[in-house]
Amino acid sequence: MIDDPGGARVRLPERALSPFVRFSLYNSPYPAHDRGRAVDLYRDPDRDDDVAPSPVAGEVLDSHERRVPRKEYAEATDHILLVDVDTGSSGFDAGTTGDGYVARMLHVDPSVSPGERVEVGDPLGRFVRSGFFAPWVDDHVHLGFRRRDQHLLRAGGSLPLSVPADPRPLAWDGTGTVVERGETYVVLDSPRSDSGEWVGVAADGGGVLDGGLAHYEGGGLLGEGGDRDGTVSLLGYEVGEVDERTVEWGSFDVLANGERVTGISLFCARDPGFGAKVVHPGHGFEVGDRVEVGFRQSEEPIRLG
Repeated sequence: MIDDPGGARVRLPERALSPFVRFSLYNSPYPAHDRGRAVDLYRDPDRDDDVAPSPVAGEVLDSHERRVPRKEYAEATDHILLVDVDTGSSGFDAGTTGDGYVARMLHVDPSVSPGERVEVGDPLGRFVRSGFFAPWVDDHVHLGFRRRDQHLLRAGGSLPLSVPADPRPLAWDGTGTVVERGETYVVLDSPRSDSGEWVGVAADGGGVLDGGLAHYEGGGLLGEGGDRDGTVSLLGYEVGEVDERTVEWGSFDVLANGERVTGISLFCARDPGFGAKVVHPGHGFEVGDRVEVGFRQSEEPIRLG
């Protein structure tokens, strides 16, 4: 992973999160997310349309179509959409934005053109089911920020980023009943929250875990609480080492009812219910099944990239 070169993080305004119900800084294997330099903003699953709302206000600079990894469930091309951010209208704190930012967004087939202005919440285009997605990944807008003098198309190089949400940690004992199933995952009924506030799965020592545990190389420890220079544990098992908020996962397998699975997809959410998402292509779980998650040491853990 790439170390931050110093300097303050770009603090995403609260209104940027308002059109979305879930977010993740670390649930991706790609360099653009190194040390939480980009955020994935997930669509509301209760919406019937596939329109992607804008998290920022500003002038559309350009869009670039690009070919992506070929996957039978995904589209052959994706897009990079560049917006010259109006920091005031977007809600950035005055005096913290320097010469301004360019927002770099992916996974949207744009319906907007260069020279057009967008406001927060305006439609950008339709969500793209990208070849960069694993099959269990929900549609989302990928958002990162660059200075105007930076290379705007290269995958790496976005500025360090933080989000305004302070997610409430939800204690979880590793068990739950399947309430939703797909071909590659199941969602459990716990941990549960109907508060409408941002929540996530609690690490044992405090804070909220983010990322693909442990099918990606690392994840994050978000929110308040927890040791920011030491070990991180979940369900009484040491899952990694944290440096500030970035976690390097250890060598272990994730188990569901004693069987090795791909992992757990961790993110922050405010839509009703929440619940742990267990990733396991070809699983045999059905709605109503009881599942118990655990860990065991492994010399060959599953790592995707």
